[in-house]
Amino acid sequence: MKVGTLKEIKNHEYRVGLTPNAAGAYNSAGHTVFVQKGAGEGCGYTDEQYIAAGAKILPAARDVWKEAEMIIKVKEPLESEYGLIRENQIVYTYLHLAPDRPQVDALVSSKCIAIAYETIRDRKGQLPCLKPMSQIAGRLAIQVGARYLEKPMGGRGVLLSGVPGVPHAEIVVLGAGAVGSSAVRIAVGMGAHVTVVDIDHDKLEYLEDIYGSQIATLYSTPENIDEILPRADLVVGAVLIPGASAPKLIRNKHLPAMKKGSVIVDVAIDQGGCSEASRQTSHDDPIFVKDGVINYCVGNMPGAVSYTSTNALGNTTLQYGLSIAKLGAEAAFKQDTGLMEGLNVYKGLITYKGVADAHGLPYIPAIDAIK
Repeated sequence: MKVGTLKEIKNHEYRVGLTPNAAGAYNSAGHTVFVQKGAGEGCGYTDEQYIAAGAKILPAARDVWKEAEMIIKVKEPLESEYGLIRENQIVYTYLHLAPDRPQVDALVSSKCIAIAYETIRDRKGQLPCLKPMSQIAGRLAIQVGARYLEKPMGGRGVLLSGVPGVPHAEIVVLGAGAVGSSAVRIAVGMGAHVTVVDIDHDKLEYLEDIYGSQIATLYSTPENIDEILPRADLVVGAVLIPGASAPKLIRNKHLPAMKKGSVIVDVAIDQGGCSEASRQTSHDDPIFVKDGVINYCVGNMPGAVSYTSTNALGNTTLQYGLSIAKLGAEAAFKQDTGLMEGLNVYKGLITYKGVADAHGLPYIPAIDAIK
């Protein structure tokens, strides 16, 4: 198969879909690899490294789109790329379609095969290609929150760890999955007082077993959220419904009741955000203030640590990509039903229910679409 990777064009997105080592793995398996000139620069990878791995360097993105049967990216195609997507072409990347109707329409119209990293499942039913970015985003959320709590950044002037005689910062983590548990790990390590909120009792029990009295756990109800948010210095939005829009746990009514200069880091923004106030921001302009609360809603947080996140992502996406390249998409789906879960759009059909439901569009199960 002819596979290709591009220089990402989303604002301050420095990751790349293929590392030189991954390009070498495709090449060794007999596939042809095309790489846009400079695609790996944001991670410190040179064109010469890709050439040494057996890849062919092409000067422009449109050249890669034209040559490749499978495009391997990091972030979703943007509007300027919609017209480059071909019928039957495989687009293998994070898609996050639930809040993005224009992209849904573009992928459907192109009649491509769109596979979303974030909905692929492994044999345990987990989300292996989403997990590493969730772990990174959760860790970053605490770093970012700590920075914006500083007074020069507009925050309350609170140190997460406190000092003897002064209270520790109050952190609320909404969601106890990969993002939330990673945020808890860093928050506890920095000495904050942490409350984790979730509807999954097993996840709360697991975190309590690990951290004991270092954290508090709280079952997620509207009443409990009403009570806990006004006490928070930092709130991390870490809720996830795979492939679907995030539930709005933080209502507009909550913000006036929160501390002035407190911070919300909405990691769920890729799926529309878990706060009614949230709107996607960029690394260029990462925050906005509403009712005295700082809102950080950058949609590609892991792009800030591009070397770490590119390699972590490649560790999980490579095996699936090699299977697709070897067998073809349809045969790979039939061999691995977890990979089939990643199929969101197939030749003009929406094959992921969460996406169809988010936009009120027709849905056909993936297994029926590929017959």
